[in-house]
Amino acid sequence: MTRFALATALLSAALITAAHADPIEDFYHGRTMSIVVGHEPGTGFDLYSRSLARHMARFIPGSPTIVVQNMVGASGLNAMSWLYSVAPKDGTVMAISAYTAPLEPLLGSGVAKFDASRFNWIGNIDHSISVCGVWHTSGIETFDDAFKKEVLLGGTGASGPLSSTANALRNLVGAKIKLVDGYKGSASIRLATLQGEVNGVCGISFSTLNAQYGQDVRDGRFKPVLQFSNADYPGLPGVPSVYRYAKTDEDRQTYDLVFGAQAIGRAYAAPPDTPAPRVEALRTAFMKTMNDPAFAAELEKAQLDLNARSGEELQALFNSLFHAPKAVVERAKAATKSAAAR
Repeated sequence: MTRFALATALLSAALITAAHADPIEDFYHGRTMSIVVGHEPGTGFDLYSRSLARHMARFIPGSPTIVVQNMVGASGLNAMSWLYSVAPKDGTVMAISAYTAPLEPLLGSGVAKFDASRFNWIGNIDHSISVCGVWHTSGIETFDDAFKKEVLLGGTGASGPLSSTANALRNLVGAKIKLVDGYKGSASIRLATLQGEVNGVCGISFSTLNAQYGQDVRDGRFKPVLQFSNADYPGLPGVPSVYRYAKTDEDRQTYDLVFGAQAIGRAYAAPPDTPAPRVEALRTAFMKTMNDPAFAAELEKAQLDLNARSGEELQALFNSLFHAPKAVVERAKAATKSAAAR
């Protein structure tokens, strides 16, 4: 082969290689990604994330290693603040928290110094509704009993869904609820319930109910008494919706913001300013994982629900929540606070 022919062949090979190069695959190959969980090990957020980490890498070009890290504090607010301000903005980090954490700038006390609309939402594994339930010794047979008898509910703190839901039920609906705050998460509250420190919990997702209390529900020891959905959820026959207690259109709008926002569910976000092609790659890989039979089988075995939403759908949901009428936002904001903070 002449030198010219050799040079031509080498140039052709180089051009072919360049044409087939995948910058996303090149970036992720050999890298380690992190899923940061803003809650303690053993919670639904943690269990979902560990399953996701075991499967999602197969669908990301370059197949990076994915590890799960727990960043416990302020009901997920610490993790979301870190994601916004500190985390690498290169597509190697996703985080998950309770839905109340990204809504804190809208409904909270103003301690959150981030703009949740700037997160790149990757997807949601489960957007099922949440539940209020009590232990069988509580003396509460139906939610209406809570208008006559005080019930002790466990919470995690002002920015957590378990606390904000209990506060809203007291302030909006009028239930006689006494909130015992300070637990690390739903797993800690379950232990407190078993030990008789509290009577139950409000605001846990249906999937966590199945994972943590499934046998107790079947045996009649733990009773779901209220669901936070504007339509009856098939998995909770005979359990009334909180919307039964809405009397006006403004009530319903406020309920949408306080209780309906729970549809955010198990949502994963990447930091602001993450390169758009990598966000798209993560969103695509996420939805492929949601449709993967092996992933679905693992969740089913763990009694974790799978009701996925895309990142684009989540982005639209956040936009609608952040554009609610000001009067509704102020009422919802006041409702989720404890009596001492109002």
